[in-house]
Amino acid sequence: MTSLSPHLAVDEPVVAGTRVVLDADAEFLDRNFLVGGAPWRLLRLPGSSLGVAQRWKTGDVVRRGEERFARTLIRQGLLHPIYAHDAPLDDVDVVIPVHNDIGSLRQLLAQLRGLHVTVVDDGSPDPILVRECAQQFGADLVRLERNLGAAGARNAGAEATSRPFLCFVDDDVSLANAREVLSRLRAQFQDHELGACAPRVRGGEGSSVRDRFEQRFCPLDMGPRATIVVPGGPVNYVPTACLMVRRDAFGVGFDEELRLGEDVDFIWRLWDHDWLVRYLANVEVTHRARASWRRWWNQRVRYGGSSSELARRHGERLAPVRADAWNLVAWLSALVGLPLVGVRIARVARDRLEEKFTEQADEPKALANAIVARTMVRTGGPLSRAVVRTYGLVLLGAALHPRLRRPALTLFVIGTAWRWRHQRLHLEDVPLALADDAAYGVGVFQGACRTRSLLALKPRITTSSITLRDVLGVAQLRPTSSKE
Repeated sequence: MTSLSPHLAVDEPVVAGTRVVLDADAEFLDRNFLVGGAPWRLLRLPGSSLGVAQRWKTGDVVRRGEERFARTLIRQGLLHPIYAHDAPLDDVDVVIPVHNDIGSLRQLLAQLRGLHVTVVDDGSPDPILVRECAQQFGADLVRLERNLGAAGARNAGAEATSRPFLCFVDDDVSLANAREVLSRLRAQFQDHELGACAPRVRGGEGSSVRDRFEQRFCPLDMGPRATIVVPGGPVNYVPTACLMVRRDAFGVGFDEELRLGEDVDFIWRLWDHDWLVRYLANVEVTHRARASWRRWWNQRVRYGGSSSELARRHGERLAPVRADAWNLVAWLSALVGLPLVGVRIARVARDRLEEKFTEQADEPKALANAIVARTMVRTGGPLSRAVVRTYGLVLLGAALHPRLRRPALTLFVIGTAWRWRHQRLHLEDVPLALADDAAYGVGVFQGACRTRSLLALKPRITTSSITLRDVLGVAQLRPTSSKE
């Protein structure tokens, strides 16, 4: 297992004068509460902290005395620094791993002309063509005699370079304005706690059904929301198709034992070493779709298959479904036609919160209702999506049983439709979406069989402060005093 450089400056205060803005999804409740972040949380902001956070709602600078508070909100995904986009690129080494795809390499090198570029020939059968292409555009070349895979090639490129920042770009990625993209990524590293930064990866141009689907649902697209990257958060990893990394954080880099999923492993180890990773949704690059249906299907299967190896390294972080026990029961009860059970659970949760907020909120009941409602709404869609993504074929099998048909199909439809929450529905996308989920699920089960481990199939159900007695309305029995 490779290691990363530990972060020695944990919770370094934000530099005074840095411009920041509160996360767009953050919301103030009652008199002194703030909800949002990654993962979603509730914060009570006492005293002047509330006024400071409200000032940052539309963007403002960090003043003296606010530096540590700003750092806390940044690490919780509630606050984002804003930096100028004219960062220099003289201290950036661009590393491109390539294996026998000269056409894509030539196009990418033309876009990166004038930058410090190193091409890593990952055991291509015709090294002369790769060498000539690199020479044509003035790029340095590292030749590997045998194919090591993307992780090994990137590590070789990092070892052959020395500048403070590394930018890994896959050969099938296109950057319409490379200098602007890399400059905007580089600017983020004015935050000394940032270990890596990635743009949004969209599907490339094309007129086929497959190309149009990729443009809307590229498997490397982490969505329209800029945020920090946190295991278990809304964006829990970023792909290395285009990734800028601080060399001090890189260490010895990617795990070369992983032929796929090395990006997830790398990003999570950065987080474990207290480095921040940021996703910039407003900076975009494109990624070419697979050239045939067979390769398209195999790509999705391989993505699913990587989960078992990752689960052996990262345990419950790879759980296909993560949910609070009673939240899960509430949604399941609605599926099987017992919505009053879910109502009862929500009411108990509200009463517990109301009691907790009695001394802290002006309107504790309204605050408790708001939190419970937001929690239920936020978890329902992603939960159904996660179930369909991994267990979709199991749900269709369950639908063959008369008693299970209705809840299984309802869950399948909701989980499938959830992917269109940010997109307009195109009917031509529906069969591809079903095939996409099916291929990924097949890959997860194949990976479990290959590794003889069920970790990637095992849901993570967390416990709650709500007990069965609370839901049933049974009073807690008091122990009888010995004097009575």
